[in-house]
Amino acid sequence: MLTILRSKKKPLFSRVTFLVVIVSFLFNLIYPYSYVYAQGVLNLPTPGAIVALSPEFSPPLIRGITIDPNDPLKFDFIIDPGDDNLAGEELKEEANKLIKYFMASLTVPEDQMWVNLSPYEKDRIIPDGFGKTEMGRDMLALDYILKQLTASLMNPNDELGAEFWRRVYAQAEEKYGTTDIPMNTFNKVWILPDNVVVYENANSVFVAESHLKVMLDQDYLALKENNVEATDNVTSAIVREILIPEIEKEVNQGRNFANLRQIFNSLILATWYKRNLKESLLGQAYVDQNKIEGIESGDLEIKEKIYNQYVEAFKKGVYDVV
Repeated sequence: MLTILRSKKKPLFSRVTFLVVIVSFLFNLIYPYSYVYAQGVLNLPTPGAIVALSPEFSPPLIRGITIDPNDPLKFDFIIDPGDDNLAGEELKEEANKLIKYFMASLTVPEDQMWVNLSPYEKDRIIPDGFGKTEMGRDMLALDYILKQLTASLMNPNDELGAEFWRRVYAQAEEKYGTTDIPMNTFNKVWILPDNVVVYENANSVFVAESHLKVMLDQDYLALKENNVEATDNVTSAIVREILIPEIEKEVNQGRNFANLRQIFNSLILATWYKRNLKESLLGQAYVDQNKIEGIESGDLEIKEKIYNQYVEAFKKGVYDVV
């Protein structure tokens, strides 16, 4: 059952705050070369395409769920139609996708819910079961977009990219007395759950706040090691200061990553269910069981298609500047 949320007012639920310790989206940068624009697999930007920052956009989201106390297999999904104010069949189709994200988040174990597009790890793209779901497919697509976006932001022909390279060369001159040094532009970037607030009331739960944090790989590893100071190369400190804030804003507000926020909301609610209703009938029969029938993407070769396009993009880059 679906309940369409037309009001932005928050219900007077009891407040519960928790950090979702679940999937970490691991991303890398693409080395830049040329400028092209078109669409490839799943309408993703083709290798070499510039991906610009996008305007703010609120997509349709599962804001909450209500569970029937007499039948734990019955859910009332509370759907916010978003800025496009979808209705009718369009809303039904979008809601069906969001519910599949929720079900995938329930049945796929947390340690198997990751993606990894790396030119050096062809055999470690995505776990097999998760890779067959629509959620896994869409996360791979988002990984690809993030790589293209991050590389595009380094384009010196644009204001942000010009400032990035000005700072990089100034730092190189200060440290080494020359700018004629190798520049490492391959930086791994993590997208992590940051702040999550849900409200509970009787048999209902509602996502009130959610935010994703973007950080460099060395910062994430330092955080895991009790805030040990991260080691920087010439470019990483400038990536952190100039590009990371723009990427984080894009991830949390931009249209480019609207699909990621849809996944995140569904993931939050599924995590709440796992923690609070693990002993329910559904919890025992479905949670963490990798039962993906009905939520598959329909293309068993999609992970290879996305990976191959990514490798081509990695080799080609997104701009060519002397």
